[in-house]
Amino acid sequence: MAVEINVTGEVVTARLSGEIDHHSARAMREEIDNAVELNMPTLLVLDFKDVSFMDSSGIGLVMGRFRILSKSGAELHITGASSPIHKMLKLAGIEKLAKLEGR
Repeated sequence: MAVEINVTGEVVTARLSGEIDHHSARAMREEIDNAVELNMPTLLVLDFKDVSFMDSSGIGLVMGRFRILSKSGAELHITGASSPIHKMLKLAGIEKLAKLEGR
């Protein structure tokens, strides 16, 4: 599976793996959204440590999760992104929506 969900208290962590592209992003979004809906977290952590490739679909994935979380006031953190993915996230302005933590 490309997403592993871990729930600890009010924190949902989604460990993403493999490639995030047009084909894989939809299933990832659905799994993360289901976990958020079921657990109503105050914090969602997207762990990119095991992501080997990401295109603009990954940016959309992050932005969509931010929109969902903002309705309840929950925060979004992104961890473990490789240097190229971290750079892409910064260029897209994601750091204005989520806390970008180093690898």
